[in-house]
Amino acid sequence: MPQVAPMTVGPDFAAVLAAAKTGDGDAIAALYRTFNPALLRYYRAHAARVAEDLTQEVWLGAAPRLSSFEGDEQQFRTWLFTVARRRLVDHWRATGRRVNEVLEDAEPVAIDGDPSARLVGDAAIAELTEGLTDEQREVIALRVVGGLSVDEVAAIIDKSPGAVRVIQHRAIRRAASRLNESVVTK
Repeated sequence: MPQVAPMTVGPDFAAVLAAAKTGDGDAIAALYRTFNPALLRYYRAHAARVAEDLTQEVWLGAAPRLSSFEGDEQQFRTWLFTVARRRLVDHWRATGRRVNEVLEDAEPVAIDGDPSARLVGDAAIAELTEGLTDEQREVIALRVVGGLSVDEVAAIIDKSPGAVRVIQHRAIRRAASRLNESVVTK
C-alpha cells in the first residue's frame, strides 16, 4: 500500500532531537511542525470533534519523556503514534464511544505545511475509511496517515505483521468496493 510521504526533519534529526531534549524552543517547534499535521489527521480520522485536544495531549504526554527517547526519526514517529493511539483508546474508554466522527464544518487545516492541500487530506481519509470496521480504520490511518510500516503498526496495535496485512487488504477491498458502487450509482 502506498503511504503518504511523511514530512521529515531529515538528516538533522539527531541534532534537532538533542537540542529539543535540552529544552531548545526552536528544536521543539521543528519537531512539532514536522509531526503534528500527521497526528492531527490521524485523530480527525477517529475522533474529529476532539482531534486538536487529543493531539495536544500527545505532545503534553511526550514532552516529559522526550529526554529519555533514543532512536532515529522513524522510531520517533512510531513512538509518537504509539502515544497517540493510547490517548485515543483512553478517549474511547472515557466517552464510551468508538466511532468515526467527521466534521462537516471543520476548519481547514494546512496539511504538512502545504496550505494548498487544506482539508483535502481530511476529506480523503474520511472517504477512504467510511464503512470500515474500527480495526480496519485503525490500520489504514496508521499506515497511510502515520506513514508507518506494517511491522510498526503491528507493534502498536499488538497484532502480528501478517494480521495487519490481512486487515489492510480487507480494508482496501471494502473501500474499493464501496467507492466503485458509489461511482456506478451516480
